[in-house]
Amino acid sequence: MADWELRPASAADVEAVAELRAVVLRADLERLGRYDERRVRQRLRDGFVPAYTWVVEVAGAFAGCVALRPGADAHWLEHFYLAPHLQGSGIGTAVLRELLDRCDRDGTLVRLNVLRGSPARRLYERHGFTLETEDQVDVFMVRAPGTITVEARTVSM
Repeated sequence: MADWELRPASAADVEAVAELRAVVLRADLERLGRYDERRVRQRLRDGFVPAYTWVVEVAGAFAGCVALRPGADAHWLEHFYLAPHLQGSGIGTAVLRELLDRCDRDGTLVRLNVLRGSPARRLYERHGFTLETEDQVDVFMVRAPGTITVEARTVSM
């Protein structure tokens, strides 16, 4: 795994993140008949909050992002995108683990949604997320604090 680090996002990061989102989500959105080249970027711009977002850097270069937005009863894991050439390298797992460790220490429930059929769902399931509900496009998942995955089964601590 390459060396990586998280740094706080700034408003200046929005276009790089919007472009990465368009690249990363394109295949899944096309498969679902939902890809719109303008909308995929604009939805990120409309929901980008630098205060809750981190940029993933590898060797000092932009490589991805992730947000953890406080909600009424949980934090929402959002905008988790990693450059395609780095997917499968272990960086995404390490970033997710770091954020979940923070939430576990605070006793915070974590929610997210992932597109139906996305391979990212397996990553979330390996880290203790379980299905909450789903519709024709999105799968909503939740993870209780202190949940770990042991030998492919989820255990609450």
